[in-house]
Amino acid sequence: MKRITLLSLISFVLLVSCKKDQKAAEEIQAPAPKHSITTSSFGVLPDGKAVTRYTLRNANGTEMSVINYGGIITSLKSIDKQGQFADIVLGYDSLSSYLKSSPFFGALIGRYGNRIAKGKFTLDGTSYKLVTNNNENHLHGGTQGFDKVFWNIEVLPDSASLKLTYTSADGEEGYPGTLNSEVIYTLTDANELKIQYSATTDKKTVVNLTQHTYFNLTGDANQDILNHQLMLDALQYLPVDKTLIPTTELKSVTGTPFDFSTSTSIGSRIGQDDEQLKFGMGYDHCWILKPSDGKTLRKVAELYEPTSGRVVEVSTTEPGIQFYSGNFLDGTLVGKGGVVYTHRSGLCLETQHYPDSPNQSTFPTTILNPGETYSTATVYTFLTKK
Repeated sequence: MKRITLLSLISFVLLVSCKKDQKAAEEIQAPAPKHSITTSSFGVLPDGKAVTRYTLRNANGTEMSVINYGGIITSLKSIDKQGQFADIVLGYDSLSSYLKSSPFFGALIGRYGNRIAKGKFTLDGTSYKLVTNNNENHLHGGTQGFDKVFWNIEVLPDSASLKLTYTSADGEEGYPGTLNSEVIYTLTDANELKIQYSATTDKKTVVNLTQHTYFNLTGDANQDILNHQLMLDALQYLPVDKTLIPTTELKSVTGTPFDFSTSTSIGSRIGQDDEQLKFGMGYDHCWILKPSDGKTLRKVAELYEPTSGRVVEVSTTEPGIQFYSGNFLDGTLVGKGGVVYTHRSGLCLETQHYPDSPNQSTFPTTILNPGETYSTATVYTFLTKK
């Protein structure tokens, strides 16, 4: 009897052990988590168009939500050095808030990112008058720029990618030509947000597309961004006049509060007695990036927040980057989760051509001719440091 009991016990142990080994083998062979895209309703526009929220998730758990109103990135959740995910971009919980008042939170910007002096420019002897919406100047495409239009969105197969398209009619906001624009957002398993812009026109025009996401890498917009550390691969920047239009000068950053050639705390010099900082109420300037062929991506910026350990690296084909330190956030806007967006609770790193290029012949051209394709790319890579 004792022998039978012992044999049974040994058999039972061997059976359990085999099942554990089998389960472990199955876990090893189980496919890795894949990217996904889900959709949900995000309200209805005044014209009756339904707005959809597309949520992209990669294999690492990084998650981004986009709506077809303005191509807006409404949230972006990335991991910190403790392994915790948090939303690192500013925005709203509802469509009504975006419609009521938004300083371009997370939006696609066009036809022309940044400012054009007095809303005027000339092409081939023809003068064009744009809508002025920033005192006497034209800003970010006007009162009905690309941030306030409905983008058609197509989910691309076999990737966490969205293709957004919008056709801007000839004369929209004062611009010449019918402009067909396409933007592709891709969230990769390398924790990259790839943004590819392209456009064509049937009439000579100007174009300068960008993305206007506000970052706060703490994951808590109750905190400001002054302790974030920034590196910009730029030796010059564009000084501006009191209306924030660039002068013709290309100024060295050396010895100025605009030197971010090595990683520097944003708050360390933002309060200095400097005319340019006074004009912008802080940083609201375009840095001239080191030259490229306009086709090859190169790393141009790195943003680091020490407490969370979060890092955003920026690579682009563009010649410039606008660093805006959230100077006009003043506590009047209530964002996601009821958080009040106070002074400098977010910052923007907008890759682009230079402001007012249509009026400044020494700047890289932003002219697009019929038969040509406007094409630029920017990649934001999300990392952590211990």
